[in-house]
Amino acid sequence: MTQTTSAPAVEVALYTMCLVQDGDKVLLLNRPSKRGFPGYIGPGGKVEFPESLTEGAIREVREETGLIVKDLVYKGLDEFVDPSTNYRYMVFNYLATSFEGELLENPPEGELLWVPIQEATSLPMQDWFKRRFPLFFEEGTFEIYEVYDMDNKKTLKESVKKL
Repeated sequence: MTQTTSAPAVEVALYTMCLVQDGDKVLLLNRPSKRGFPGYIGPGGKVEFPESLTEGAIREVREETGLIVKDLVYKGLDEFVDPSTNYRYMVFNYLATSFEGELLENPPEGELLWVPIQEATSLPMQDWFKRRFPLFFEEGTFEIYEVYDMDNKKTLKESVKKL
């Protein structure tokens, strides 16, 4: 009799980020430290089951900014895995250049600001977002992959590819 072994269960977390572009400006949130990931960041968050990835991106933008985005363009995937915990964290990234509505007066995630794209990375922001930001405005799609040791807070391997 042969014994079969199954692969350990993997926990997968699905998130989206959707930058909203208006001409030469992009809408960013200035998140306070108390919200986590302080500094300037794009709207986004966890995909709720059973919504699709794009439905999640559209909902997150609406909840965080008040805008209803349309005609989303998929820009790429940013993910990290932690082999010691069998954890995979995936962020599906979109760009929207078509939207309607008004910005929220009291946004829940932080102050909203239209920022010139060329100046955005000079603002305080997380290193991972600063690395990803220019890729939203380049042709094609991207893949960012990182093997990360969460216990030791150390990157073991990483790659950034244009596809």
